[in-house]
Formats: sequence, C-alpha cells, structure tokens
Amino acid sequence: MSASDYQPVIGLEVHAQLLTGSKIFCGCSTRFGAPPNHNTCPVCLGLPGVLPTLNQRVVEFAIRAGLALGCAIRLTSVWSRKNYFYPDLPKGYQITQYDLPICEGGRLSIEAGEGSREIRIRRIHMEEDAGKSIHDGASGHSLVDLNRAGVPLLEIVSEPDLRSSDEAAQYLKELREVLVYLEINDGNMEEGSFRCDANVSVMRKGASALGVRTELKNMNSFRFVRQAIDYELARQIDLLERGGTVVQETRLWDPQRSETRPMRSKEEAHDYRYFPEPDLPPLEISQALVDAVARSLPELPQAKARRFQARYGLPAYDVKILCAERPLADFFEASAALYTDYKKLSNWFLGELLRLRHEEGGGFPWKIRPEQLAGLLVRVDRGEISASAAKDVLGAMFRTGEDPASIIQTRGLGQISDTAVIEAAVEQALAQHPAEAARYRAGKKQVFGFFVGQVMKAMKGKGNPALINEVLKKKLG
Repeated sequence: MSASDYQPVIGLEVHAQLLTGSKIFCGCSTRFGAPPNHNTCPVCLGLPGVLPTLNQRVVEFAIRAGLALGCAIRLTSVWSRKNYFYPDLPKGYQITQYDLPICEGGRLSIEAGEGSREIRIRRIHMEEDAGKSIHDGASGHSLVDLNRAGVPLLEIVSEPDLRSSDEAAQYLKELREVLVYLEINDGNMEEGSFRCDANVSVMRKGASALGVRTELKNMNSFRFVRQAIDYELARQIDLLERGGTVVQETRLWDPQRSETRPMRSKEEAHDYRYFPEPDLPPLEISQALVDAVARSLPELPQAKARRFQARYGLPAYDVKILCAERPLADFFEASAALYTDYKKLSNWFLGELLRLRHEEGGGFPWKIRPEQLAGLLVRVDRGEISASAAKDVLGAMFRTGEDPASIIQTRGLGQISDTAVIEAAVEQALAQHPAEAARYRAGKKQVFGFFVGQVMKAMKGKGNPALINEVLKKKLG
C-alpha cells in the first residue's frame, strides 16, 4: 500500500497565554523577559500554607474566546488538580479544569483546498502554566526558571477533524487571528505565548477505527508544525507498512535534524490522578456577565474580511492581508473614509506602508495618521507631487508623524504642473536635439522616451510626467 491509502487524523491542543498583567492565582507580573525567578511569590512557588485567589480577568477572557468560537459557556465550572512531578512544577500539581470546563462545543471555519471546512472545538478551559526547565548541555546542569509558573493559559482543544499538515497550520493561523483580534493573546509563538501540541495518527481509508496517536511537542512556528506533522505521518505509515505497530507516546520535534524523536510514553487521564481542587470552590458566573462580554466582542477577522470585500471591492488577497491584524484593518478603514480610490489605497498599504513597518520594526500605533496618508495620495492625484517623491514623503511621515505639506515644502519635493514652464522646457529640449526630433517625425517613435528624459533632467525631476508627455506629443506633431 502507499501513503495515499492512509487517512491522516490530526487534533490540536493550543495553549494561549492570556494578556493579563498578573498571574491567574496571585498578583505576580506576567511580563516576559524578567530575570529568572524574579516574578514569583509564595503562591506561584507552591510554598506551604498559601491559598490561590482567582484573577477575574482570566474568566472574562475565557468567556470572550468561547463566545467568539461559538462555544456554549458553562455557568458552573470546576477546578481540578492535575498531578505530576517535574522540576518546573513546584507544587507537584497544576490547577486546571477537567471534567467541567468553562467552554464546550465550538467551531472554527478554515480555508481548505477549494472551499472551507468547519473544525470542531471540543473544549476551552483555564489553567496555570508551569515554569521552564533550561538544559545546559555544556555544563551538564539543568536550571529552572519559575517566572512562567502561574501565568494564565487557555487550552483550546480541537476534535480530530484536521486531515493534513496544511489544514493544521491554517487552523492555527485562523485561531491565532481570532485570539489577537479579541486582544486576549499576543500570538507570539517564539516566546511561547501561543503554542500547540499535535495529536497525530493514521488510519486506512475506509476503516472506522482510529489509529494509535502520538503527541508532538516543541513546535514554535507554523513551518515547524507542518514539518513535524508530515514527518510523523510518514513515520507511522512506514512503520505500519513494515508490519510494525505505532506506540502511543509523546514525541519531540527536533528542528535541527528535521525529525520527531521519543520523549516519554503518552499519559492517559488516570495517570494524572485528577481530582477537584480543594482550595478553590466551583466557579459560578452569571448570564449577565456572559451577555456583557458578548456585547463587547469586536468584529472578528472572517466577518471583517467578508465585509471588506463587499464594501471596498478589493481582491481576496488584499483583504486577507489587510484584515490579518485588527489595527491595520482599522487604519485602512479610517483612511478609506477620507480617500475613496480603495484599490489604490490598498496598493499603498500592501506595498509601501508594510515595507516601512518591516524596515522600521514598528508596531501599532503608527506615528502617521489616516488623514495624513489620504492627504498625500490626494496630492499625488492632483499632480502636486510625483508617485516616486510621495514614497519619500510617506517614509518621513511614517518615521516622524510630520504632515505631508510640511515635508514637501521643506525638502522641495513639489511637482511642477505649470503648463507654461513645461512648454518652455520641451521647446528647449527640441531646439537642442533637432536630429532626434527629425527622427521621431520620420517614424522612430522610440525617440519619444529620450525627450521625456531630457525634459525631466532639465526640470530636475520635478516635472509632471503626464503633462510633459502631453506637451511633447503636441510639439512633436
């Protein structure tokens, strides 16, 4: 049999760190990059005699995610202890939710092949993060940084509905966009604030029973997610074709060797000895809170993209980029209210503005304002400044926030559209090059570009190209 005779079955468990200022059960900062073990206290260090206090903002963010993803919100949910021993888990257990999570039964639509598919979401629950183990191969020591211990997470668990690595990566991208739009997660995979584990198995096409799954970890980019899943699918198929069996285990993606390798045997729920958290009562939330959170939800990326296509008539490619980030979409809309050539506006966004942001490394908010961008493009349309010079002006605006009129005047970038001045320059060029003029009139039309260059040179690049072309055609006959 070949690989095409097998059906991949993939489910993802996404851990999204919430954008709260403090941890889930204590007041320690969640700031990334602090010195090791700096953002800690007796609660998140698990010292004897301390009690957790729930951060209400975490609950609101969980409801926000659940509503956006079409989940049912459970008004009564329960905290559990997940017990395991590891050096970066100081209490010896993790406070999480198990049998009664706060959100259940959602969905997320993704683009797949020629159309879209809905991927079911089994559950969303709140939990605390563990610390971080740092293994120093040179010294042979392992170090522990507990700054991350107690940082609030949402675990978002999909059903095993994904059928390829491309679908898995697309699901992650769509989910990341939603969480960033909701302003509850920053989507940073490199820092680990948005990360996932993949449950991967294969089954023969036509079979009803699912295959044995492995869990993949250590995938901190969309590219690694694709590579790890593809490798694991190929490994499992090859193993089955050779008469072997897939072992249920956790495997680590090794990007240096481009392979997965065993990490530990895969635990089941009973291995963690879940039981209700005795230091936290059941979480009771009101329908009024759920309704209030629902009213505060922003327009989500897929809905915004549909509206952009209908409202502005832009290609799907443009819309996808413009709507990928909420501040970028908002900036475009504010600019579009002032400048109605939407496709030209989109071209400046996808070209010059995003190039400048990449070069300058600047996030939002930008120094440039929508009215400044619209004003610059109006000047281009009026012929007051060339498109080339406008790019220089835009760069200065982006870096300083200065108005376009001031930059144009200070740098002498204004375009000359005075017909009398242009006619004088054209006549001078024709007088200086009579032989070329005669060649043009004899049918050598390519000489026209030569004269355009001569006139622009005489006007130091400030002549209006459209007017120069018009006057030259008139004079040359």
